[in-house]
Amino acid sequence: MITLTQLEYIVAVDTFRHFGKAAEHCFITQPTLSMQIKKLEEDLQVIIFDRSKQPLIPTDVGKRIIDQARIVLNDAEIINTIIKDHKNQISGELKIGIIPTLAPYLLPLFIGNYKRKYPNINITVEELTTENIIDHLHRDLLDVGILVTPLHEERINERPIFYEGMLVYLNENHPLFQKEKIAVKDIATPEIWLLSDGHCFRHQVINLCSFKGASNEALPFHFEAGSLETLMNIIDKEGGMTLIPELATVGMSEARFDHVRSFSDINPLREVSLVYSRHFAKHKLIELLWKEIVAATPEKLLQKDRGTIVEWR
Repeated sequence: MITLTQLEYIVAVDTFRHFGKAAEHCFITQPTLSMQIKKLEEDLQVIIFDRSKQPLIPTDVGKRIIDQARIVLNDAEIINTIIKDHKNQISGELKIGIIPTLAPYLLPLFIGNYKRKYPNINITVEELTTENIIDHLHRDLLDVGILVTPLHEERINERPIFYEGMLVYLNENHPLFQKEKIAVKDIATPEIWLLSDGHCFRHQVINLCSFKGASNEALPFHFEAGSLETLMNIIDKEGGMTLIPELATVGMSEARFDHVRSFSDINPLREVSLVYSRHFAKHKLIELLWKEIVAATPEKLLQKDRGTIVEWR
């Protein structure tokens, strides 16, 4: 007879692709975990993991079994959720992933209040790129991501939260600094600094102005930036311009805000959403998280019809 414990073990091994790490995650010894998985394979008369590969990988039939195991475990978790809802208990563990262009601006607005309101929810937050968040969701290493959508991922649910504008940040000596508003065609130049590849905001900028980044001789040096704050500091000293998300201006000093310009011909927006696996069970925690972020977000950012969403994929 297949047990939920055995299913937990094979899912853990698939997640970590290592028997030792999976055993540690499940709080058991490696021999115990290996024995239980071996017994399951013998009972099913199939090989679930190809142990000749490093890191080990599931066999074709193993992949199908593990996918179903995740669904079964999720359904079991739903039963626990039903009981908690019936008893009006708000508790559990919530592992959140958030992209770097949102984390420093959005997290301070809501995370403290969320934890104070629901002290029995154990919250873990990790700053990751979008692709890593998607991968972690698929492998159950995260419960929910906060990132820019749409993703066009079949196995991921998206729940939009707000729509923030894309703004231009300029050095005070840049020719465009004298303009009150800037046309999109004006930023499609090699004088624009971009985040490093892997950041969705970089791809949104490229999609907005069709700048391919093939030539950057107008910049003083090549720099693979992972932080918008770093880019703005470099622009202050070295010149040029970049694009920043609207939330980056919340709490910005008046002197720095003087370097920010909006667009004259379009109001480009990025859609920020909660994303989670389609078999996710902790819907109550997601609902509470969504409400807390909405309550903390400036009201104008909740209006989808105030601009045009720029996709990045």
